Amino acid sequence: MLYGFPGAGKTHFSRQLSEYISSAHLNSDRIRAELFKNPRHDKQENSIVNHLMQYMAEEFLKAGVSVVYDYNVMRANQRRELRDVARRTKAQPLLIWLQIDADSAFARLNNRDRRKSDDKYAVTYDKNSFESAIEYMQNPQITEDYMVISGKHTFNTQRSAVVKKLYELGLVSADSATSRVVKPGMVNLIPQPNGGRVDLSRRNINVR
Repeated sequence: MLYGFPGAGKTHFSRQLSEYISSAHLNSDRIRAELFKNPRHDKQENSIVNHLMQYMAEEFLKAGVSVVYDYNVMRANQRRELRDVARRTKAQPLLIWLQIDADSAFARLNNRDRRKSDDKYAVTYDKNSFESAIEYMQNPQITEDYMVISGKHTFNTQRSAVVKKLYELGLVSADSATSRVVKPGMVNLIPQPNGGRVDLSRRNINVR
């Protein structure tokens, strides 16, 4: 799960992390753009996107596939719902807080390039909507067991911190933690009748 100001670099980070650890990358901005020709970002639309994201995350986790949940979980109740999904699927949740100062975050929003994949579907903010988004956010509490990385650091530095945390949680081996590509085979501890192998028939997900 990801948390941070708009412009903190969540999508840029999550895309690269999902490639590095061979996980599914669920990008809410892209899903919204594919569902709605002219996104309004209102309460009803947010509810639909949130519901679909949770459904897809749960189906991936049931299939033994790790997920990078690229949706800014701004509220405590959102994070609680996702932890419930993790419990149901025997997965280990990890909340990553990308911290950056508000001025730098807003400056990034104004410099987005729609030709780049990370910016193509991103939400447009003016000063008022940016400040409203920040006011709406509920910072994680210590009881939520989160980790913090800098939104200004390079991905290599961010990745090292996250992989170190995964290792401390016992989700990757020492060899994986030092390899070029981490494959966290223990992130989703799903008992399988066939000796722990993933049921490949469950990897194709149809959304109706």
